[in-house]
Amino acid sequence: MPLPTGRPAATLRGFRPGDVPFVATIVAEALHERYDPGLYSSLSEEWPEGFLVAADSRDVPIGFLLGVNQVAGEARVLMFAVDRTRRNEGIGTWLMDAFLERSRLRGFRRLTLEVRVSNATAIRFYTRYRYSVVDLLRGYYSDGEDGYQMARDL
Repeated sequence: MPLPTGRPAATLRGFRPGDVPFVATIVAEALHERYDPGLYSSLSEEWPEGFLVAADSRDVPIGFLLGVNQVAGEARVLMFAVDRTRRNEGIGTWLMDAFLERSRLRGFRRLTLEVRVSNATAIRFYTRYRYSVVDLLRGYYSDGEDGYQMARDL
C-alpha cells in the first residue's frame, strides 16, 4: 500500500525477519528500550497482520507498529515508532490508520497501548485517535519512568 499522495515514496507492508536490525535501531532511538532481537519475529507469528512496517523506496523500514492480541476482543499496540529523520511526514498516521482498519476487520472491540508520561507528542497523537488515559503505570519502563495506559473503543 503506497503512502497517500503528497508524501515521500514509501510502502506499507508486513514485517520480515530481515527488518529486525532496522526496527531494533528505531526502538532504541525512539522508545529508549532494547529487546532481544528474537522477540520481534516471535511476536509477529501470533498476528502477522498486526505487525505493520513502513518502508522507504529501498524497502528499508522507516517506521513500524507492532500490535498483539493478548486479551479476548482487544488489540494492544505493543510498540510504535517512526525513524526520527522521517517524522512529521504522515507515516505514523498512515500506520495507525492501517492498524485500526486491521483491528476492525479482526473483530476487536477495544485497543490499548502504553506511553511514557513524558512523551507529550505521542500523547497528543493518541488523543487525536480518541485514546484516553485509563491508568498510571508507576515505574513501567526499564529506566523507571512512569507510563500511562491509554485505551479506546473501536
